[in-house]
Parts: sequence; structure tokens; C-alpha cells
Amino acid sequence: MPEFWVSSGHHLTRRDAGGGLVVTDELLLAYLARPELLPPEEACDAERALHAALLREPRRPVAPAEVAALADADARENWQMILAFRDRLLAARSVEAAYLDLVRRGGAGTPPLFLNQLVHLILRNALDGCDDPYTLRAAELFFRSQRASVADGSLLLADAELIDEAQGASRPSPLVAMLGREPVSELDVLTAENAWTYWSRSDAFSMALNLGSDPRSREGLAQAIQAFLRHLLAVEVAVEPLPAIEDPDWRWFVGLDAEGTRIGNALWRGEPVEPAAAERVVALFRLTILDPDRADPRVGDRPVYLLLAMTPDRTVTMKPQNLIAGLPVVSPGDAR
Repeated sequence: MPEFWVSSGHHLTRRDAGGGLVVTDELLLAYLARPELLPPEEACDAERALHAALLREPRRPVAPAEVAALADADARENWQMILAFRDRLLAARSVEAAYLDLVRRGGAGTPPLFLNQLVHLILRNALDGCDDPYTLRAAELFFRSQRASVADGSLLLADAELIDEAQGASRPSPLVAMLGREPVSELDVLTAENAWTYWSRSDAFSMALNLGSDPRSREGLAQAIQAFLRHLLAVEVAVEPLPAIEDPDWRWFVGLDAEGTRIGNALWRGEPVEPAAAERVVALFRLTILDPDRADPRVGDRPVYLLLAMTPDRTVTMKPQNLIAGLPVVSPGDAR
């Protein structure tokens, strides 16, 4: 089976008996090696000493006085956040359990960057053995923002960070500007013919996804949602892409992002949704909880609808925590 998503750090951890990922020293050291935590040239001796001590012993308790001794206020705030995050990882039985705790009990103060990295790592575990590049490329939406554009009548999604770097690195030529071409047009769009190349470039996030007119892309996202929920909540669901919601008795929905939540709330309340907002919905799904004993009685055997949308500036930022917090399931205990 080809390797993928090495950048998730899955090689720095290992599975426990239940299939969850163990928080290892190697994983903690990877966080400490991030550029945001490396002491800058102007760092004080206390910050350098703290960082060096944690590199030697990443689990060592850190007294509040050690952080208070740092000269720079921003450095003190950064270290308070990373140490609180580390301590929540260490208190949980697995990476998956730590993520669920952050979602359910609140992750205030946890940088979105770290939450996204956890999702990246968890999905790498959940999708281990997956041989479908469409599912893997679609799953990138869980932890990397996307920029949407339309090419040849199809809605394409490309990695936002990659697009932003391309736009910042060089100005488009006058001809490109005149033709209205966007940086996404320079990327390969995932197709059946080039799907085999995904394995060698999965960590570059350099393939665009045709979410608008390639049904394999929407089906791939549906498969990723199923795997995510199965792995974290031990619940089996069926997820189907939809062209529209035509259910007069829809009882529950989950917005897969902030904009999808806003639009869904307006529809739920029977409020008119302006055409421009409706056009920003990029994907709809019907989710069915297969075990009736796991379904919230308020939903019963009715489906749950999932909405994914883009912002007015055409950014898609999926919030997978919404699936955990918003899915109407009765939990007998999480999978990991």
C-alpha cells in the first residue's frame, strides 16, 4: 500500500490495543520543533533554558513561575498555550481522546493550527489502508482550507496556503490577468488518468479537486466523513451526496463550516436566503445513522443533512468538530 501524509506525523506515534494513537515523546518533540516554538534570536535566557529542558524531557512538569520568568509577554502567552495543549494530550488515553476532549469541553486557547494537526493525524490513522486518491484528496478539506474557483463550468478546490503562496510569490502576467485565469489553473486537477500521481505528492497538497462536476470527488468526501465518524465515535453511518434538499420534514442538519451553519440556520428558521448565499453552498450530503439504537430519539430514523459552503471570498474552511458536536447520536462510549 503506498504511503501518504507523512507530514501528519503518524510515524512518530503508534497504535494502542484499541486502535487509537499513543502520545509519544517523539510526537511531543515534533511540536517543540515547530518554528512558532523555537526561541528567536532575541529570546531571553529563561526561554532558551525552558525550551532546552523540554527537548531533553518533553513530559516534564513546568511550574507557572518558569513561564512567568520569560521576559517577553508574547512568549509567555505562547508557552502557556502550548503547555496547556501538551498537558491535555498527556492526560488523554490517546490522540483521538484528546481531540474529543478539546471538542466537547472546549478548546479555547488552543491554536487552530494544532487542532488541524490533530485532525490530520487522526484521519491518517482512520484512513490507513485507503487506496482511493479521491477519498484522500477530499479528506484534505478536514484540516486544510481551500480556495474555490470555477473553470470550464466546474467548481474547483485548491489548497488555500498553496494558492496564497503562489499569489504572493509572483504577480500574474497582463495576459493572465486579462483572461481572468487564477492560480488554480496552474495546478493539476485530480482525474482518473492522473490519480496515481497523488501518492507521490500527497504531502505537497498540490492537486485541485473538481468538487462541482466530478461525482467521485463528492463521494470521496462522503467516504472520509464515514471513516472519521466510525473511527472517533464508533458509529456506522451512510453518507450520500445530494444535488439539493427536497425533504419537507428535515429535522436535523450539521453545518460543516461556519458559512454552512449560518445558511442552514436560516433555512431551518424558514428565513429567506439570498441567492448569493445559496450559491455559496458547495456540497450537500444526506447522512443516515445505520444503528437505530445510536440515533437521538429526536431524529429517529430520519436523515441528517450536511451543508458545506464557501465564504464570500471563496474560502472553504471545514470544521470537522461540528460533526462531533452536532451529530445526533447517543454515545455508549467512544471508539478510541
